[in-house]
Amino acid sequence: MTILRRALAQVRGEDQGPPAQPAKPAAPAAAPSDAVEVAAALCRRFEGLHLRPYLCPAGVPTIGYGATFYEDGRRVALNDPPITAERAERLLQHQIRRQFLPAVLRLCPGADSTGKVAALVDFAFNLGEGNLASSTLRRKVNAGDWDEVAYQFMRWTKAGGRELRGLVRRRQAEVELL
Repeated sequence: MTILRRALAQVRGEDQGPPAQPAKPAAPAAAPSDAVEVAAALCRRFEGLHLRPYLCPAGVPTIGYGATFYEDGRRVALNDPPITAERAERLLQHQIRRQFLPAVLRLCPGADSTGKVAALVDFAFNLGEGNLASSTLRRKVNAGDWDEVAYQFMRWTKAGGRELRGLVRRRQAEVELL
């Protein structure tokens, strides 16, 4: 079973293990590697793999699994050479571990499970740390208003002023992890 399926099964209460004792809320940092794996799986699924630079729907030069920057901080340019699938994976892991996971842990201390952290990491990867920082979504996460959090995720489905089916599906997958 993939880590994403395991996370979804856990969130849905489909775990086959013995009934658990009531647990204290876990700190988001308790399982950052699991959150990284789940977020990376979401990114791979929704970004797709592009070995040559391209313009994303928002008009930003992108490569690999949605990378807009290289490890050294340089922006991706449309005239950059192609990369390998292995390099694309390294870029994805680098961005999640060095930029987006730390941002989510700092901005959203109210995210108290692997699934919630992974959903927010994918959101930040897709839309940027700045959008997460200034969003009502973030305020609702930190207030623990999880019914409203799901609604707030679904407000972020447009690019260039029009709703995109891929963004709707991505937000739905993120909501499933809550």
